[in-house]
Amino acid sequence: MLTDQHGRRINYLRISVTDRCNLRCRYCMPPDGVPLKRHEDLLTFEEIEAIVAAGAALGITKARLTGGEPLVRRGVAGLVRMLAAVPGIADLAMTTNGTLLAGHAGELRQAGLMRVNVSLDTLRPERFAAMTGSDGWRQVMAGIDAALAAGFSQVKLNVVVIRGYNDDEVVDFVRLATDKALHLRFIEFMPVGNAFWEPGKVVPAREIRQAAERAATLVPAQSADARAAASVHQIPGSAATVGFIAPLSEKFCRRCNRLRLTADGFLKPCLAGRNEINIRVPVRKGQRGDDLKRVFYEAMRLKPAAHAMETGPVPETRCMAEVGG
Repeated sequence: MLTDQHGRRINYLRISVTDRCNLRCRYCMPPDGVPLKRHEDLLTFEEIEAIVAAGAALGITKARLTGGEPLVRRGVAGLVRMLAAVPGIADLAMTTNGTLLAGHAGELRQAGLMRVNVSLDTLRPERFAAMTGSDGWRQVMAGIDAALAAGFSQVKLNVVVIRGYNDDEVVDFVRLATDKALHLRFIEFMPVGNAFWEPGKVVPAREIRQAAERAATLVPAQSADARAAASVHQIPGSAATVGFIAPLSEKFCRRCNRLRLTADGFLKPCLAGRNEINIRVPVRKGQRGDDLKRVFYEAMRLKPAAHAMETGPVPETRCMAEVGG
């Protein structure tokens, strides 16, 4: 089983399927973009399947597809179908910006995707355009409705709260979640993108929670996963939940249970860490089983006790757009 040197059991793999995105969010993407990988440098679906199978044999039970934007990669529903069939994978999810979701939600659900997270930081179209460089806000809202209609076991809404941008919308998001029975997650603004991040733009989770409580009574969820990043609360009388993810003000590294696989085939033990272990080379040599497992064990050896994001951007690390969150 996958246990790191700090005694943490790792059972969650986040998989970036592409480094491309159809939005240019100012806090995520550097102003000049990121150097795009050549098509031949990206893992094929068959290679991703082999890596996930090796991880599942070591105790990986949860997998999440990310990007860039995963839905810009052609045929991603086929990958979902492949991973849903991997023995041991009990939870298969996707994080998307939602702009393309309306046209894919039904197909993804039929392929075996269980849950979907939509990243949306504002309910005001003009703010969305200013932050993302896109007028796709209505497409995102349509994507959320399509996901709800498709019958996913859970539809989450991820909101990064940034002071001076959307910190006045917390109440509006709680009301939306209540109305649509969404699982809302407020996330502290992290220094994993570019120079747009500043300490003064961070809204601590406790402040976000106080704002949320102006819209609804929040009761700690009894069924919440103790190892999850979010502190989750129920809204009495609603199927909605509200969670708070506080990587800076309330670090949860001691219960971290995840690894990340980049689109170009590197295992990252920590989102904000420099260490990356090449798994593309062995999988392309046709190695399977124990050879791939050894790469997972090396990731365990290099997984740090904690990140250092609270001190600001970590030098010489990939930005969020290149890692997949």
